[in-house]
Amino acid sequence: MRTTVYTTLALIAFAGNSILCRLALGEEAIDPSGFTIIRLLSAVAALLIILSVTPSQSAPGSKGSWSAASMLFVYAAAFSYAYTTLETGIGALILFTAVQLTMIASGLVTGERPNRLEWLGLIIAFSGFAYLVAPGAAAPPLVGLLLMSTAGIAWGFYTLLGRRSEDPLRDTSYNFLRTLPLVLILLAATVTQLEVSIKGVMLAVLSGSLASGVGYSIWYAALRGLSGTQAAVLQLCVPVIASLGGIVFAQESLSLRLVLASAMICGGILSVILGKANAVPRHQSIQTES
Repeated sequence: MRTTVYTTLALIAFAGNSILCRLALGEEAIDPSGFTIIRLLSAVAALLIILSVTPSQSAPGSKGSWSAASMLFVYAAAFSYAYTTLETGIGALILFTAVQLTMIASGLVTGERPNRLEWLGLIIAFSGFAYLVAPGAAAPPLVGLLLMSTAGIAWGFYTLLGRRSEDPLRDTSYNFLRTLPLVLILLAATVTQLEVSIKGVMLAVLSGSLASGVGYSIWYAALRGLSGTQAAVLQLCVPVIASLGGIVFAQESLSLRLVLASAMICGGILSVILGKANAVPRHQSIQTES
């Protein structure tokens, strides 16, 4: 029951980042750089508070890395700028697809060989993504597409860099902390262009402190009761939750293109995940029999 509750709250928090960002930027309550700066600062504050009251799971030397912090900053900045033009559901779907495909591509580069089910899933997922971004009246804006894809690729690399973490909460807290020099550079470069309102600041603080800081912490707690496959499959829900949130809170419409593309992309990536999970037991069985 505890894992179920934690997982549900974490997935809502992940989708909440897309909803809060779109509400802030779609209504021009704040500019993209201002949202990024306040979100990261709020996340740092929330995570350091959580870290101070949470027992460390590893040696005190676990403090993230500059490479991971750089990827985190690129993700946050590109994410904010992308949502000036993308609707909530489309943005979340592009982000999710880019993250998953980045991680799958990394596996191929390092020597992983997909089985037939995995190849079928990849073809379906790529076809769904191609359908989503194909030219037409319902196609997402090119700039938003490129920015959100960049955000997804950066988050994918950030995830890969954190796979060996012995204390994810501590590493994540210090990764956010290490983004502060980049935040200062962004502030210096855009200070004359900052446009903020009380509503925009509140949405950015909620995104940073709750949806990011607390949300990531809850996800780490949920992961203790989930297998790797379960965690990957459950994240398929995030674009769906974000789309529903966009409809309810931002009065966005649900297009047929988004529904069909979501089904193809999520179904394809689900096939890859399940194919990879089934391949391990088969390989182990063959070794046992031999």
